[in-house]
This record gives sequence, C-alpha cells and structure tokens, in this order.
Amino acid sequence: MTTQQLHLFNGIGLVATIVVAVLTRATVRRLAGAFAGGAVFGAAALGIIALGEKYAWWHMAITWEPYFLVLLWIDFAVCAYVYLITWRIARRFGTRGLALTTIIAAVIGPPRDYWYMSRFPEWGAYAPGATPVIAIAVTYAVMVLLGHSVMRMVAGPARESPLRDRLWGLQGR
Repeated sequence: MTTQQLHLFNGIGLVATIVVAVLTRATVRRLAGAFAGGAVFGAAALGIIALGEKYAWWHMAITWEPYFLVLLWIDFAVCAYVYLITWRIARRFGTRGLALTTIIAAVIGPPRDYWYMSRFPEWGAYAPGATPVIAIAVTYAVMVLLGHSVMRMVAGPARESPLRDRLWGLQGR
C-alpha cells in the first residue's frame, strides 16, 4: 500500500462520512463520537495488524514509519460513517440490532479482505488455513463493538435520542 493510496482512501472515507452525517442528521456530538470511535479502533487496528504479522497470520506491505502509520490510523478514523450507521441501528433496533450488525460484519469481513488481497497482491498476503479468517472476523467484530462503545461514551446512548420517539412513533412505549 502506498501513501498515495492512503491519501485516496482517506479522502473517500471523509466524503462517505460527510454524506452519511448529512443523511443521518448527525449532531456535532454524534460526529465527535464517531470520529473518536474510529480513532480508538484505528489504534487497536494497528496493534492487530502487528499481532497478525508477529504470528504470521498475514503479511501486510506496510512501512512501519511514523508518517505512514499516521496515515493508516487516519484511514481508520475517517471511517466514522460506520459508527454513525451503527448508532442509527442501535437507536432503532437496540442491542439485538447491534449484535446482528456485528455478526454480519464478522461474516462479510474475511471475504472482503481476501478479495482486496487478490485484487491488490502488492498490499500483502494471508497465511493458509482458518486462523487468518478467524482473526479477520474477530477484527471486524472488534471494529463494530469497540468503535460503537467509544461513540456511545461520547455521544450518549442511541436509545435516548430525542428524535427516536418522533421518527418511529414510539411515544408512550
């Protein structure tokens, strides 16, 4: 992965976050929570990548230099749109909706990542066997749960949103 590609992904992630923020009518507090969730998961993701490298579950073509790592961390942080979406899911469907979202992310994550690696082999490779697949699935579950938890700490519980009752007609329930 090159720094130019990371700049491109950072731009795409930022645009996606802006679009989702507008569509979900995110407040400043919710946006701050989403970015905080992305930033915390970004730090965790760098650790997960290093762990996978250490145990040879995968090899990523990463330059372990500060500038590159900061760009990669920003790439995770600007994916705040994920947490704006999970916040809406949690507001509408509660814990069950968030749990289902986590499971779906864990199931979709490995094929998505393997597709990327087959499309861009210069980015790295996964080791054979089930261990990398399980590690990727766990990483996607951690992405949803950790980032959403941080967002909830900053933005407050989704179920307590003042818009909830007006949007879904749940007054008095």
